[in-house]
Amino acid sequence: MSQREAVLFANEAFYCAFANRDLDAMDDAWAHDAPVSCIHPGWHPLTCREDVIDTWKSILTNPETPDIVCVNVDVHLHDAMAIVTCHEEMDGQYLSVTNVLVQEHGRWVMVHHQAGPVATPPEEVEDNAGDATSGIMN
Repeated sequence: MSQREAVLFANEAFYCAFANRDLDAMDDAWAHDAPVSCIHPGWHPLTCREDVIDTWKSILTNPETPDIVCVNVDVHLHDAMAIVTCHEEMDGQYLSVTNVLVQEHGRWVMVHHQAGPVATPPEEVEDNAGDATSGIMN
């Protein structure tokens, strides 16, 4: 698997954890050694791993949390760091997203996630989330 495919796989694992409301998988998607940060829409920045995982626990266990589909994925590799930009679609609304991943213990893991609303929907929507994993979202 190429580095780009490995990054896409890790990014998709993050969204699978969200879709399946799987807190263990969400915890596994995040770095354990490297510093992490997360900015949920409308929230202040979180810069402590425990706080980041606690917010995901609140989100994943909330029955009101909408389903999210990751679309328009683009990867930028910078040595042992990758920046993934994409859109999250939920209930016809879109968020613009940046996910930053690093290599930790031989695998790509999340160190930063930021999502915020966009003023207008993307002109094109490309459902390319499964490119690296042959449909892991199933």
